[in-house]
Amino acid sequence: MSQPFLSVVIPAYNEAERLPRTLLDIDRYLSQANYTYEIIVADDGSKDGTPNIVTSMAKTVKHLKLLHFEQNRGKGAVVRDGMMAAEGKYRLFTDADNSTSIQHFELMMPYFSEGYQVVIGSRAIAGARLDPPEPWYRQIPGKVGNLLWIQLWVLPGLWDTQCGFKAFTAEAAEEIFRLTKITGWGFDIEILALAKKLSYRIKEIPVHWVNDTNSRVKASAYLQVLMETVKIRMWLWTGRYGRSTTVSDPV
Repeated sequence: MSQPFLSVVIPAYNEAERLPRTLLDIDRYLSQANYTYEIIVADDGSKDGTPNIVTSMAKTVKHLKLLHFEQNRGKGAVVRDGMMAAEGKYRLFTDADNSTSIQHFELMMPYFSEGYQVVIGSRAIAGARLDPPEPWYRQIPGKVGNLLWIQLWVLPGLWDTQCGFKAFTAEAAEEIFRLTKITGWGFDIEILALAKKLSYRIKEIPVHWVNDTNSRVKASAYLQVLMETVKIRMWLWTGRYGRSTTVSDPV
């Protein structure tokens, strides 16, 4: 197959239970699209047989590939490697729990035509639907952290950096992800900060987000994101990402 139009990258760690349904849903939708595609599962050292399931499903799910790593390194690491291994003209990463349907990519395409190079899903802007809304005790840390750290310090104007549904042009993906350093939950903030540093245009669109009430994200992840945000800001200030461009930092 020549260069696919769309690459879908799915980071996975012990997703043997949820991943099959997600793969079937994505394949069912994309098989009816009028463009070519590939689906890449980037397995982060799963211990529950996730790689075996992906291998077996490759017999029925078209254009499905497995990128397997023996060691668990973090979501940021496998998303980076998956996006760099992808070959599509557009490259999207989405979560294994299918919280944001692949259908949202159709809503992103017009913005790429308008010249945006990065289009991200958002649960925090007008038009977004949360089904059901997150519990209040999960909402508060995220909103406070976004306001005090992200809005004022790193990414003013972006209201949901952590939604796991983000698409990039091939050029933007390759330049941004080649520079990333964060392997944990803060990687979303890093890639958006780098996109701004490199002068890529970013569009935030509302999504219908289906909340998995059995989410495996622990409360400690919020603290990790804040600590990694400090690192990102320091690295931007000190030039740790390199000075190959003349673009100023995001703030």
